[in-house]
Amino acid sequence: MARGFNTRCLHLEETEGKTENYGAISYPIFQTATYAHPGVGKSTGFDYSRLQNPTKAQLEKVVADLEGGIDAFALSTGMAAITLLMEIFEPGDHIISEADLYGGSIRLFDNVSKKNHYEFTYLNCSKDDIEAAIRDNTKAIFIETPTNPMMNVSDIEKIAKIAKEHGLLLIVDNTFLSPYFQNPLKLGADVVIHSGTKFLGGHNDTLAGFIVTNNKEIREKLRFLIKTTGAGLAPFDCWLILRGIKTLGIRMEKAQENAIKLANWLKDQPVITKVFYPGLPEHPGYEIMKKQSKGFGSMLTFYVDTKEHALSILEKVRMIKYAESLGGVETLLTYPTTQTHADVPEEVRLRNGITPCTLRLSTGIEDAEDLIDELSQVFAELD
Repeated sequence: MARGFNTRCLHLEETEGKTENYGAISYPIFQTATYAHPGVGKSTGFDYSRLQNPTKAQLEKVVADLEGGIDAFALSTGMAAITLLMEIFEPGDHIISEADLYGGSIRLFDNVSKKNHYEFTYLNCSKDDIEAAIRDNTKAIFIETPTNPMMNVSDIEKIAKIAKEHGLLLIVDNTFLSPYFQNPLKLGADVVIHSGTKFLGGHNDTLAGFIVTNNKEIREKLRFLIKTTGAGLAPFDCWLILRGIKTLGIRMEKAQENAIKLANWLKDQPVITKVFYPGLPEHPGYEIMKKQSKGFGSMLTFYVDTKEHALSILEKVRMIKYAESLGGVETLLTYPTTQTHADVPEEVRLRNGITPCTLRLSTGIEDAEDLIDELSQVFAELD
């Protein structure tokens, strides 16, 4: 019998009825570096925790199941996940990338991957001609949708068809929507990336990253690379993410409910000149989101009328925190210019739409009325 998403967040069918965990409802933390063997040539299934750990294995099975992949890889951070994935490519390979990516991804590509002689072409994948950028040495297309922070929406199924026609991999960073709202593998992608620090963990208390794939060849490469490079997630952090995933669905629904209310409220505020949220019918990606996602998420970006007002808002918020993350139960306000995208060249930021007046909001699960009340007071205090 098929099970619903929230049930799958709590119960992994293949472990039900097993007794090795003494009936523990919370999956145990196997806080061990190594494992004793019953004899030469014999193994319990685990040899050394850099290779694999029971807590990590459980987490990877859960995340693979939620994304519809054949395997998942839990890593120390989202950037560790992208860094490991880049190791499947060779010097001279060309990758087409979304231009409006998280700044850390761009920093990695421009300062590490290019050093390793990878080539990149940056496009607005929601509207630019991707096929025109394909070269003989192109190996992959790397996208976020919605993008960070300008909330551009790309058609995953359409891009997947282009990738398949040209023998390319399609890699989708699915951090903003989580497996609850969007499953890129089911739309034709080959690899999904997550910063598990964000919605999967959901409590702003640990770091994690994930790669999920439905490609057997990629799975084998990554399993070799993760044990070789040693970037796997530690047992206690795996347990924290397992705990967070238990409430993923209900957190996503509440945070999205708040985002929709705030987006509509912000549109009517004199100090706000534009709101970017794909759940607004006027957003150019609204219809694509309805087609490929089960929701619109809880991330929104907006322009304030002046830089001075933007900075003043950041200084005046109290319950809403001025902080550089997203996806937790607390609402966070971020200034991309000096935080998430500080290392992106100014001309690139401005071309992507990130101005000194840009603020990004990750709505949490507080009462929406309290969030609106705080922002009303902050706006009223502006000079």
